[in-house]
Amino acid sequence: MEHYGTRSTFGIENHGLLNFRNVYWNLPSPILVEHIIVRDEGKISEHGAVLVHTGQHTGRSPNDKFIVDNKGKNDAEIWWGKVNCPFQPEQYDRLFHKLSGYLQGRDIYIQDMQAGAHPNYRLPIRIITEKAWQSLFAQNLFRKLPKDCLQSHIPEYTLICCPDFLASPETDGTRTSTFIIANFEKKQVIIGGTSYAGEIKKSIFTVLNYVLPLKNILSMHCSANVGNRGDVALFFGLSGTGKTTLSSSPDRRLIGDDEHGWSDEGIFNIEGGCYAKTIRLSRELEPIIWQATHRFGSVLENVVFDPNSRQVFFDDDTLTENTRGAYPLSYVDNYVEAGYSGHPDNIFFLTADAFGVLPPIAKLTLEQAMYYFLSGYTSKLAGTEKGLGNEPQVTFSTCFGAPFLPLHPQIYARLLGEKITRHKSTVWLVNTGWTGGPFGVGNRFKLPYTRAMVKAALEGALNHVPYKQDPYFGLWLPESCPDVPSEILIPQNTWANKKDYESHAYNLIDRFKQNFKQFVGLALPEVMTAGPG
Repeated sequence: MEHYGTRSTFGIENHGLLNFRNVYWNLPSPILVEHIIVRDEGKISEHGAVLVHTGQHTGRSPNDKFIVDNKGKNDAEIWWGKVNCPFQPEQYDRLFHKLSGYLQGRDIYIQDMQAGAHPNYRLPIRIITEKAWQSLFAQNLFRKLPKDCLQSHIPEYTLICCPDFLASPETDGTRTSTFIIANFEKKQVIIGGTSYAGEIKKSIFTVLNYVLPLKNILSMHCSANVGNRGDVALFFGLSGTGKTTLSSSPDRRLIGDDEHGWSDEGIFNIEGGCYAKTIRLSRELEPIIWQATHRFGSVLENVVFDPNSRQVFFDDDTLTENTRGAYPLSYVDNYVEAGYSGHPDNIFFLTADAFGVLPPIAKLTLEQAMYYFLSGYTSKLAGTEKGLGNEPQVTFSTCFGAPFLPLHPQIYARLLGEKITRHKSTVWLVNTGWTGGPFGVGNRFKLPYTRAMVKAALEGALNHVPYKQDPYFGLWLPESCPDVPSEILIPQNTWANKKDYESHAYNLIDRFKQNFKQFVGLALPEVMTAGPG
């Protein structure tokens, strides 16, 4: 067994893994790119990005995700249910043993890194992969250690990803040959049967969603940026709702793309990179993301390209709608190098409303903020998960990140309410979905208008305009906004048939009510009554 690169004294034998062919430790991106090409794992675009195809899995596999049920040995109670399915410890041990046997005699790649930018809240992690390109992905997405710290690195959590290792449902207790299993007692995550790198990213986020709330820190599925005045903004939302796009602004510095913690000291980025959707990526509308995805070492997943010229075609959804670009934050010109800042002045809940009935922007009361946070309403966009069709699917994802929450939603909601109250943050609901009709009839809100509304909120331009309360959802809507036509601010005004609007509005209101029944007896009475209708 040969070792290459900067090796930690905390060896792989500490994970119960032995007898590899070659072990590649913390290789820099140029060498990883060489390995990717030599091993035929991917190609190079005309601008130097790595192009990879993830096979049958071009999105997450939420139904193949498990948490080991350690019978009360975890530090906190798991929120068991459809999202968090239990996996028995003895099944985990058998599957881990099979996986370790599979790896014997093979090459592996190790990245010793950390999750969490703030020095007081860093989680040491280790990412072990059988693919060089996934090691490059991990290096792009998580936070690098100083070179002189690599040899002494001791990971608190370790993730092992083996896309070519398939489980046997009959003997291993999995649903299919694919599995993503977190074991909080052993502080491990194992992944098999899928090459989609988003599983690596979201598995570490799931770990942080378990670890941070136990320290009274709110872990959040959101992007964050900061203005010249030091004013911080958060953007909550599921994949495809605009977190990356709206937080990547030339007028503000990017703290982080997708995952953050909110401590008593302020906001800190969990990651060290960005994982942006690239379908129909435009140089004109999204110049920052465009530039980053055209640099050497970025990883482009399932983006169609010309095999001769290596030109990429971001408009081509032949492989999937869920095309992705993974790149380090340093590829963004105006990013916050430290990765943390103060408390947020403004918080935006982004939703892609496929009904086309929610307003483009509304100011929320504290109780409404809690209601819409627990609801997490949006429309899942095509391709972000396995099994989604071409049309958006209406969904309620608690706390705008239910698939990644191992603890009960009330824990995260309580922390959010406490922090909003203490730091006097203003909360906005922003619809990045449809207007003038539902999906198939209306159109998506124009990005320049959404940007203008967000900018107006950030700069205080909406503080002194008159507001009107929407009769259907009880939301407070500004009657004017700079650089935005007033007629689109009131959603029913954009519909040709007002009765059709009313029908769709009441349909969505009923869905909100049905979904929120799960919080009866748990949410505060004033939050229960803050919803629509």
